[in-house]
Amino acid sequence: MTRIALLSDIHGNVVALDAALADVRREAPDLIALLGDYVLNGPRPCETVDRVRELEAEGAIVVQGNTDVAAADLDLAAAFPWFDEVPHVNVVAAEWVHEALGEERLDWLRRLPAERRVTVGDTMILFTHASPGSQTQGLAVDLDAAAVVERLARTDARIVCVGHTHVADVRDLGWKQVVNPGSCGYAFDGDAGASWAMLDVDGDDVQVTLRRTVYDTRPVSDELSERGLAGDVYRAATVRTGRFVR
Repeated sequence: MTRIALLSDIHGNVVALDAALADVRREAPDLIALLGDYVLNGPRPCETVDRVRELEAEGAIVVQGNTDVAAADLDLAAAFPWFDEVPHVNVVAAEWVHEALGEERLDWLRRLPAERRVTVGDTMILFTHASPGSQTQGLAVDLDAAAVVERLARTDARIVCVGHTHVADVRDLGWKQVVNPGSCGYAFDGDAGASWAMLDVDGDDVQVTLRRTVYDTRPVSDELSERGLAGDVYRAATVRTGRFVR
């Protein structure tokens, strides 16, 4: 059996990441995979990048998310294509984190791949941020079934591991299985804990356990409030409540 821990959407919340990693390491997975969106919105982007790079050096799979594009290159139209005009709160957050990271960390973000694949036995597993072939077209739980099929048909992988929606989700569609660990640092589903998942692959048998690690959200929320960027009061409330506040 191969055990793979999945984490995604940390969003500069290194406190949540460290809490989740403590639980992950107790489970002793064979592989850790991180599915993008490491730095935007949260108060500690530099520490988050450094922690993820340590994991990468230990052998973790690390792919790039859409907001990592925003942070690294300030290409906001590419990162948020659903907006006719990217909101000011997104612009100032991207500019702040771009300045905070410095060139060496920015270069690392730029070099990250959009997708990675691993084959376990006869089972191909895809790791990407939103959906096969896209960092921005997600697999939301309420997405039209035809759109789900179209997006999943872009890969031969049997298991598709994604983030982006900030809502944990496991769907076995027969020909494909979608695994979304939810958001480690910026949850939208009403539970403020750090969300992650454990994927166990044993031949044709695939088991997924969704996990939640409780951590103290108050210091992170307070640090965001004190930062004072446009939108930080809403970001702080999102971290504190586990619901998207805007």
